Amino acid sequence: MSTESKDLLVDLASDSVGGRVLAVSDERLGAREQLLGRSESGAGWETRRRRTPGHDWAIVALGLPGVVRRVVVDTTGFVGRQPTHASVESIHLPGEPDIVELVRDPSRWVEIVPRSGLAADRETELVVTSGTCTTHARLVVYPDGGVAGLRLLGDPIPRGDSLDGRTEIDLAELRNGARVLVCSGGYLSTPNGMLGEDLGGWLTHRRRTPGHEWAIIRLAGRTIITRLEVDTTGLAGNAPESVAVQAVDARHASPKSLRKARWKPLLAPTQIDAGSVATFTDLEGDRNVTHLRLSLHPDGGITRFRAFGVSEEPWTLPN
Repeated sequence: MSTESKDLLVDLASDSVGGRVLAVSDERLGAREQLLGRSESGAGWETRRRRTPGHDWAIVALGLPGVVRRVVVDTTGFVGRQPTHASVESIHLPGEPDIVELVRDPSRWVEIVPRSGLAADRETELVVTSGTCTTHARLVVYPDGGVAGLRLLGDPIPRGDSLDGRTEIDLAELRNGARVLVCSGGYLSTPNGMLGEDLGGWLTHRRRTPGHEWAIIRLAGRTIITRLEVDTTGLAGNAPESVAVQAVDARHASPKSLRKARWKPLLAPTQIDAGSVATFTDLEGDRNVTHLRLSLHPDGGITRFRAFGVSEEPWTLPN
């Protein structure tokens, strides 16, 4: 059984990737810093009881600008104190926009989640109606109350001019716009954790049946791969015995079709030294590719996976 794209979306607003709450309408009962990431039960952002017409809100700067696909509002621990409804708006303003401008010009925000009901003490997934590129989001809660956590799940997009066609970069880096689209299934930590610094790495279940574990990575851009790095630092007892990498040029392929694609070898199955960084420059491919399939034989963990190249063809561009 494999795990597909929608279950491997990245929390673009997580504090682990640099997400932060820039402003809130009120935080009398719970600080804004508790809105992002996993809060303890009963903890989170909480406003005072509103005695005048209106609603409360929080403006979030995404740690990874991207296209929001799913929104989860968590009210765990809030029973009788949660908002009755919530909506989400987005805006695309790269750089460091003036917070006053963000707060005072609501006409520039695009609604991506209409006003929707929330239940107490649970995670509620809200339907995203517009898949626009987003750098900042505004959570609106009606009329007031507490939220344990907010997750904005989606696809990261390349940063600024990182794909300039001249500079070699890590095209398997989340912050550059890469993401795991499909993986073999059982894992103890998400495979996207190997695509960035201090994200926890990827650790699979211990395989008890024939076969091996694998993950398909959509690169940040179309490129010729010049160098691969497989880092198992800190995983000496959990590293795979060997790794292999295949590649394909399939810019518009779906996750389902990628599993049936005509993959070409880039790195033949190669033993690695556990707990170290293995660098590979003698690669088999000399053609442009958009996706890599990393195979772990038979299973194990990867602290960090890197794939270097030069590209000016990102998988998507800001609207």
